[in-house]
Amino acid sequence: MLIQKAVDQIRERVVGVSDIYHRLLLVVGPAGSGKTASLREFANQGKHPMVNIGLELARRLLDLTERQRILQVPKLVDDIVSETGADMVVLDNTEILFNPALGQDPLRLLLGLSRNRTIVASWLGASDGPHLTYARPDHPEYRKYQSDDLLVISLSDHAGEPVNC
Repeated sequence: MLIQKAVDQIRERVVGVSDIYHRLLLVVGPAGSGKTASLREFANQGKHPMVNIGLELARRLLDLTERQRILQVPKLVDDIVSETGADMVVLDNTEILFNPALGQDPLRLLLGLSRNRTIVASWLGASDGPHLTYARPDHPEYRKYQSDDLLVISLSDHAGEPVNC
């Protein structure tokens, strides 16, 4: 029942998203909140490709040096998404984008992807209205963003409470 409610929220929020500059919808919640199940059901119902970005990106980074990885991540992620050939792509397991060794700004990377296609992505963290967070402040992967201009669906029962990663 909760999964279908989340799917309905996702479906409602993506209506008209093609009219805005960044076509990004983040499905936010802690581990175990139902992000993956909700995204999978949304993708299946709408026949949208769903990509495990962590797995696909890790495969492509294997043969690269640390410096090459930092430089190539944006292109590799764009290639992965482009290979679906779809106008709307669902991304799950985005945690790899937060790895400090990759030197990326995960939100900026997702926003860049969403300029030419609709991206519905999981975000392991919390949204408290004006802020979007990933991890706790003492965690090396911690990120905090203003979320005023972002489309966010929070699946957390404890909105605003940071999560451990």
